Amino acid sequence: MLNAYNFPVFLLSQNSTSILREAAVKNEEAEKSYTTDVAEFNLVMQTTKAGTHDSKSCLKEGTCLPLGGYSVWSSLPPINISSTQSKPIILLVASMDSASFFRDKSLGADSPISGLIALVAAVDALSRVDGLGDLNKQLVFLIFTGEAWGYLGSRRFLLELDLQTDAVTGLNSTLIDMVMEVGSVGKGSSEGVNTFYAHATMASSATNQTMAALQRAQDSLNSEDVKILPANSSNPGIPPSSLMAFLKKNTTTAGIVFDDFNTVFANKFYHSHLDDLSNVNSSSIEAASTIIARTLYILASKDTNISNSTLAAINTNVSLVEELLGCLLSCEPGLSCDLVKNYIRPTTTSCPSNYVGVFLGEPSSAPYPGTVNDVSRFLWNFLAEKTAISKGDVISSCKQNCSQKDQLCVREKADGKGVCVTSTTRYVPAYSTRLKYESGIWDVLPADSSDPMGMLDPVWTESFWDVIGLRVYTVQDTGYDHLVLAGGIAVTVSAYVAIVVARAFITKALKRD
Repeated sequence: MLNAYNFPVFLLSQNSTSILREAAVKNEEAEKSYTTDVAEFNLVMQTTKAGTHDSKSCLKEGTCLPLGGYSVWSSLPPINISSTQSKPIILLVASMDSASFFRDKSLGADSPISGLIALVAAVDALSRVDGLGDLNKQLVFLIFTGEAWGYLGSRRFLLELDLQTDAVTGLNSTLIDMVMEVGSVGKGSSEGVNTFYAHATMASSATNQTMAALQRAQDSLNSEDVKILPANSSNPGIPPSSLMAFLKKNTTTAGIVFDDFNTVFANKFYHSHLDDLSNVNSSSIEAASTIIARTLYILASKDTNISNSTLAAINTNVSLVEELLGCLLSCEPGLSCDLVKNYIRPTTTSCPSNYVGVFLGEPSSAPYPGTVNDVSRFLWNFLAEKTAISKGDVISSCKQNCSQKDQLCVREKADGKGVCVTSTTRYVPAYSTRLKYESGIWDVLPADSSDPMGMLDPVWTESFWDVIGLRVYTVQDTGYDHLVLAGGIAVTVSAYVAIVVARAFITKALKRD
């Protein structure tokens, strides 16, 4: 994906492919024809201003924007921001963006969207459990964007946490007890058995407790169809994941990456446009989601002897998983699906793409909705409602803002009105930690040698592009053009000679008379 090529590459739709095949066959069959079909490219493979060949120069000249968007986090139950949060935090993490050779075809079905769907379905399952306020630990769900581009989402989140900005109000890095990341879980199914692997950081009491909780969750299923295994101890470490950013910040961070592979990636289409809906198994995602939800409940509960009946009540909504697969990974219905439209008004009706996009406007913990992409807005609204504590009560209507400080306005409809719920759900700006937005301009900060994260943080940008496309049309063969030219010259010369001869003949005839 990072290689440079000196020629354009187009990914064609089925219809465009048929048109070009017909043109190619026509050219091949008409070798002696005086016409041929050609393709003309309409694209600019450079920035729109000379001399802006890197991120620093193009940002200064205003010919590009930084890659980024908005990550989303939510807590269950909501955190009382008016009092000091003291409960240890269990952080469940997933990613929402992917990358591929073809930007607008970055679906990332298995990596990472299967993990995202498993997390969302786990939140839904836990939201139906009673007594969550009595848990010993605070559950926090965090969905990053920009992870396919140097983990800019997790890096920025950790920086915001250090700075204690409004985007992370209620969170404290010193209270994070465990980070559990849901990676690729869409290919765990094989011969009817769903097998998942837990890749752990260095051994600690927190990781040991999590491994035990995963095993307890597996046993509660009373089924041989789901297996949870520790990853091979010979692995060099955890697989590529957001957890690596946490470890860069603090090497003692306790964490586990929950994946569908052991020593080798199961997803052979990682970061490819072929990592689409056909590359995942919904039953694998459903099994992973149930295991994760039960594991979180076991870890957060004050009861060390949770009954099987209590765990058996925590189950994934299968229809929700199927809906999310259709909304996030298929053209029909895509983001125009009923589930998404129940929470937001999508800005696009085209096929979904999980490319991170560019950062629009000024970074904010309460951004203008028009600067946030559809997936982030949907996740924010969905999580805010599912983690709210007043779902069963009469909820007041709203338009962008609610009267109480700890309330959020969700499910904004076509009339611009939504409902107020009590929830701790936030947007977190996701862009390079080496960027600063000031007076409408992005500045690139020098790398800080004292910050190991900053030294490794790339600054990714995207130029302003013209509309890219190609057209096919028929032109005459150059040989025929040369023949026409020669014929024209011959006719011209012949005409000139004829005129000269005729003129001489007429002159001679007139003299005789």
